[in-house]
Amino acid sequence: MPRLRQVPRAEDNAPIVATMYDYLFGEGRDPVAEPGTPDGTPGDWWTVFALVPDVLDHAVRGFRLYRSSDRRLPPVLRELAQARVGWARASQFVFSQHCRSLRGLGVPEERIAAVPSWQVSPLYDDEERAVLAYTDALVYDGGRVADGVFAALRQHLTDEQVLELTYITAMYDMHAVMSRALRTEFDNRDDPIVEVAGPAVDGLAGQPAARRDSDPVAE
Repeated sequence: MPRLRQVPRAEDNAPIVATMYDYLFGEGRDPVAEPGTPDGTPGDWWTVFALVPDVLDHAVRGFRLYRSSDRRLPPVLRELAQARVGWARASQFVFSQHCRSLRGLGVPEERIAAVPSWQVSPLYDDEERAVLAYTDALVYDGGRVADGVFAALRQHLTDEQVLELTYITAMYDMHAVMSRALRTEFDNRDDPIVEVAGPAVDGLAGQPAARRDSDPVAE
């Protein structure tokens, strides 16, 4: 379950909540009691964001913006960057959704599978490699973009396209971080990094044995 309360349909929902619930889950269906969207996600991102309707509305407008026909950035480049954001931020939700989007754009499976290891893959051209390197600089390096990376990007994209790429990629960096923090959708999973206990020593599991004068490690 997500870390925050989900909003059922029975509440006095704001128009944006009712509209999105109808669109995603069908009229009359309560997505909290009957979760699941047509693309296979639980749908709890929507039921959590419904807690603050104007935040949900702002997010939806962001989705509409990046998918608008007014965008100058080619959709495949946009989705490569978004899938890479999901991988880089370890958001299984964002990574999965944008791998699907790449597939919907006709990108071959081997190119989608190479997103995690794009640096050593021969499957991307120079333009795509520049976009992926720029994405890594935005996410891993917090916007510290080397001049060489930016120069490579500018060989292929206009100023307007670079701005769109930067805005959309940073927006999905935010969504990946929020999804992990709130444990929505496919990011509702335990952190894999836990202490691995050592063997029981001197009757105390995981505790070091008493020092022995003959122990060379203790010297």
